[in-house]
Amino acid sequence: MTNSKNGYHGIDIGGTKIELVSFAEEDAQLREVHRERIATPGTDFAEFIAAMQGLIARADEALGLRAPVGIGLPGVIDSVTGRQLSSNVPALNGRLVVQSLEEALERPLAIGNDCQCFALSEAQGGAADGLATMFGAILGTGAGGGYCANGRLMRGSNGVAGEWGHWPLAASLLAPHGLPLYDCPCGRKGCLERYVSGPGMQQMYRHFGGGDETPLTIVARAQAGSATAQQTLDVHLDLLGHALATLVITLDPHAIVLGGGLSQLAHLYEKLPAAMNRHLFSGVRTPPVLPPAFGDAGGARGAALLARQQLS
Repeated sequence: MTNSKNGYHGIDIGGTKIELVSFAEEDAQLREVHRERIATPGTDFAEFIAAMQGLIARADEALGLRAPVGIGLPGVIDSVTGRQLSSNVPALNGRLVVQSLEEALERPLAIGNDCQCFALSEAQGGAADGLATMFGAILGTGAGGGYCANGRLMRGSNGVAGEWGHWPLAASLLAPHGLPLYDCPCGRKGCLERYVSGPGMQQMYRHFGGGDETPLTIVARAQAGSATAQQTLDVHLDLLGHALATLVITLDPHAIVLGGGLSQLAHLYEKLPAAMNRHLFSGVRTPPVLPPAFGDAGGARGAALLARQQLS
């Protein structure tokens, strides 16, 4: 047990696991003092609430105080009804998750989505530390992100600032590559995450005649001389470059930090600036595209930082 005067719990909720990390605040810096992972109770809401109660009880004991809690939730919260939408945890979909957790944990919560928490973690002490603005772009099973200014997360009116994965790609961008408008689970067609995410890259590889391979394998096949794999990477790079160029025109961040599984692909850092530049008008400079400092540990840390930002 530690006895820091101030501390925060950050929780990253995923489809398969829940990760909690507790931090003691010392000289305005966060020091990790406790970490716990459990399997996500994905289908039973009462079981999910009970699991969260147990996590926080053990975390309070480890930290030596009743600490504020930040939570990274998958999906979005309906700004009118307060109900969780598009969650990859079935037990949460359509539920008043925040209200239920505040009652069960007996304290206010700071809530962001997992992508926003990633961005905040990289903006404070991470790859974009000290920069005036940054965008954290997640490229994993989907595409999402968060925008930070002066180290603070910018949420927007509906709390969905940074949901770039559901920007539509115009048919005129897809037609030269022979790609159709793919359906998106959000109910729309042509959302860019259907092309630039990990599954998007895999779907394009199959479309061009490849098999059922992972992104890492597609990269390896391209390096070994596969024309189909190289075509997939070239098209993916062009569409991702267009998407990030649109981010630059819209938000003009000082840096873009990549997260998610595709952040492990080295060629993105080498080739994305030029791919973005092809879609920008003269005089606009591309910001640096950076790898994450905290990798997959950033979500819980960002949730704790969100608690400090909103609840201190």
